[in-house]
Amino acid sequence: MKKILAKTRGILYIIQFAITVLCMIMPMYLFRNKNHWLRQKWAWLQIKILGIDIEEVGNRCEDTQLFILNHQSLLDIVLLEYLHTKDIAWVAKLEIEKLPVFGHIIKAPNMISVNREDKAGLLKLVKDVENRLASGRPVAIFPEGTRSSGTKMLPFKSGAKIVANKFGLKVQPVVILGSRQRLDSVNLTSISGKVKIIYLEPVIASKDSDWFKDAEKNMNEVFVQEMAQWDEK
Repeated sequence: MKKILAKTRGILYIIQFAITVLCMIMPMYLFRNKNHWLRQKWAWLQIKILGIDIEEVGNRCEDTQLFILNHQSLLDIVLLEYLHTKDIAWVAKLEIEKLPVFGHIIKAPNMISVNREDKAGLLKLVKDVENRLASGRPVAIFPEGTRSSGTKMLPFKSGAKIVANKFGLKVQPVVILGSRQRLDSVNLTSISGKVKIIYLEPVIASKDSDWFKDAEKNMNEVFVQEMAQWDEK
């Protein structure tokens, strides 16, 4: 019965998600100076609909220039959109921008799309990040490159490292737990409950340090430790 309920909730939520995203596109084009406010209100609605209880550990650094987060669910984006006070520029796959109609969720808020199959894509990523930072927007990227199963983290790709080193950015690693359990957008299930967000200490990126390797190691260690406790809850 619980599985049926979770599946029903998941399907209904994805339908709602698609409808409300489409409803957001035109306002984001029309009211660009209210873009972040609109997305934050939308994110608040998603949190309420899903019945999410957010537990934050550590301090979110408001002057962070680049957030690197593990990725399990669509909910990961919703969470940071809801919590952060600034207009985040998310880095997304080019395939999302190319989607009919829905691709405007990248274009309307001026997010960053990257073609991972093209070497020129990295040059565009660097240029776009520089542009968004110049506008006072922090950038957020999932260094795993895709969603994981939620039980372990995937190896990091180098894009975030290259960009951060290029501009000597202040980077804050963030570990998210439970988002896949709350919303599994692959298997279309949804269960209300807690999501835990852990903010690790920010670091200043430098070509002369192993900050990226250390960040991946630290995030993995925190994830594994927290997941062991999470299973007991």
